[in-house]
Amino acid sequence: MSGSLESAGRRYLAAAEATVARLLDAEWPAIDAGAALIADALAAGHELHAFGTGHSHMLAEELFHRAGGLVRMRPVMFDGVTLHGGAELATALERLPGLAAAILADHPMAPGDACIIASNSGGNAVITEFARLTREAGVRTIGITNLRHATSPRARTSDGPRLHELVEVAIDNGGVVGDAAVTVEGLPGPVGPTSTVAGAAIVNAMVAEAVERLIARGIVPEVFVSSNLAGGDEANDARKAAARR
Repeated sequence: MSGSLESAGRRYLAAAEATVARLLDAEWPAIDAGAALIADALAAGHELHAFGTGHSHMLAEELFHRAGGLVRMRPVMFDGVTLHGGAELATALERLPGLAAAILADHPMAPGDACIIASNSGGNAVITEFARLTREAGVRTIGITNLRHATSPRARTSDGPRLHELVEVAIDNGGVVGDAAVTVEGLPGPVGPTSTVAGAAIVNAMVAEAVERLIARGIVPEVFVSSNLAGGDEANDARKAAARR
């Protein structure tokens, strides 16, 4: 079966392609709205932040200090919820009430900033409290989640509202319940999660759209070039210095 049209790997690529393709139509209004929030924040001299727990933290890293990325982007990185210290600890911590306030105290945001908050399930305490606290602080919030999972009776019980109910703009990553999208005969459960593929496409689409909106306003945002190009380090140092002014 390896390499055939019906093989598991090819089925995964087809599922990932379809998941990203639906963003062009089904999710474009939400992506467009998120890009508008980001553009408005940057135009007013504010910053973009991004936060996620578990594997969703990779979307914050996706946007940070890379070629084509915004200089005024600050990832919220707390190792305890990023799997770096172990999966069991991260799972326990992302369900811990009160931790979001401590994370935010260590990573302050200003009213008018924009923040992307990513969680496939959208129901753990750190994510929901983080969304509520940032919005209460006057931060423009954009959530990326899996609406099919978040609203499914199969989802783990949540005591309160989920991420999509707490943010200003909610974007659906279009995944299946449980995230893994490919069944393999003889295996009890599916493989091939799609949330990271879709999430990376969403955040980069919002940044590209926000940059274009800013240029249309006569504002040239600071954007990194590859550090692996000749002169890249010097160009990026100049952009970082400009962003601090």
